[in-house]
Parts: sequence; structure tokens; C-alpha cells
Amino acid sequence: MDITLADERAFVLTAQLSLEQAKGRAWEKKVDAFGRMVKVASFLQRPKESDFELVYQEHRYEPFWHVACRARYVYERQREYPMPLSGSEVKAITLDGKEYAVQNGRLHFTVTEKCREEPERIRFIDGYTNQPNDTLSQYLRYPAHEVLPEQLEALSQQGAIVVPAQVRASVVVRNVLLEVLKSIQADVILEDAVEIAHVDLYYRPVYAFQFRWHSKEKEAIVEYDAVTGELRTDGKTFQQYMGKLLDPEFLFDVGAETIDLLVPGGGLAVKLARKGLDVARSRSQQ
Repeated sequence: MDITLADERAFVLTAQLSLEQAKGRAWEKKVDAFGRMVKVASFLQRPKESDFELVYQEHRYEPFWHVACRARYVYERQREYPMPLSGSEVKAITLDGKEYAVQNGRLHFTVTEKCREEPERIRFIDGYTNQPNDTLSQYLRYPAHEVLPEQLEALSQQGAIVVPAQVRASVVVRNVLLEVLKSIQADVILEDAVEIAHVDLYYRPVYAFQFRWHSKEKEAIVEYDAVTGELRTDGKTFQQYMGKLLDPEFLFDVGAETIDLLVPGGGLAVKLARKGLDVARSRSQQ
């Protein structure tokens, strides 16, 4: 089996909405974040602006994986095709000048089936929860720039929180491989190849604003997607990751052993493919 693994890459999506723009919008929507009951109460007695306070704001980058895998199986196999007869009186037939005898009341043709299968899987995995989420595919329509894994650390040094992915590349690749690898019944295998076309880790920018409603003694969070501009009033914060650095070797760990667990002997192709990432890293350090 021929196995081709694309270079593991990291991308940062470009924010379409600035922090200050999001802050202004969040202030206008702050009451919505406190829930329906509190919102209804605010209609009966309009709350004063001075009763609210922005107690925390956060610029973070959330991870998701984009993995695409396709396989190609081209093979031949011999099969017997039974053909019903028009009556029990038929003892033989002639087809293309060749005579075929009837066996046990049926006619059997031995044929060669020429087969081709090309399964493909494209998966988007939330890097924090490890859950499939096809809605993440929408982000591929927006601009993004590629960075070396080590350069992701610079984002945290600029005051943003880089939420660490909890699932490694090897895990998502292995899961997608399991969906396209199959055992084929063949007499002759002409092509047997698997291509892992994308192993991409994306980071999307998100803004979160935590408000305190003093008279109600409640706090709530308004969250804005900096790429799509989508508003969420059931947002969250990741203050616990403030200032923490990433470990690229933890995230980008696809190696020969990942493939060998599923395809014995597939490691050589993987080792050669990963060399591209190592070369890119060495050039950036020169």
C-alpha cells in the first residue's frame, strides 16, 4: 500500500472584526446575556447604564482540525455469474461462438470484475472538545495565514489566549484513516493507495466580554466570533490559559507509528512526507 501524508500545517484565521468594534456591540447586547427572565424585568424598569460594568474582556484563539483523507483501490477479481434458463429442456447455450454447458439446471459464467473504489472523508474536529463539527467548514471561506507551530506562541505574547488543542494530530488522522481503510477481496490489486491530503490545525479568533449587573448581583458573558461576527450570549472564558505556551511537538505528532498501527509497513512513506515540515522549520530558524 502506498501512503502519502501531507505536511502538518497551522493556520490563523484573520479577524474581520476588531476588539474595539466587538466591545461596542457587546455593550449594546449586554442585557441579552443575562437570560430571558432578567431581560423581561428590564422592560418593566429600564436599567441604568451605570448599573453595568465590564469586568473582564478576552481575545482568544480557539483550535479546530481540518483533516481530509482519500483512498483509491483498483483491483480485479473472478466471480461466477449464474444465469436463469428459459426451461429445463435447455442443456447448453452458445455465446460468441463458445458453447456453455448447463450444470445443475443453471448456467454459470466465470467473469473478471474490474473494480475501482475511491472513498473520501473530510472531517472538522473541535480541537478542544475532540467532537466532530461540520459547521467549522465555513471558516475555510475566510482568509487565513499559515504559521509555523512555534509561531503560535507569539500570539499569547501579544496578550491573546491561545486555547490549547486537547487532541493531537495523530488521533484525528488515525480516526479518519479508519473510515477509508478497508480489506478488499481481489485476485489482482492494481492500485492500493491512501492520501492524507490535509492535516491542518486552524485557530479562529474570538472575543469574550464579561459584564456585571450590580443591582441584580449577576454576571454574564457576551461572545463574538471575530471572523463571522456571530454573537453568543451563552459564552465562556478561558482565563486559566492566560500566558500558557503551546507544545508543538504534542500537537503535531503524526509519525510512522500512527500509520503502522493500522497498516503494517506504511511507516516509510510517512517518514518521508514529514521531512517537509522539518525543512520548513529549519529554514525559519536560519
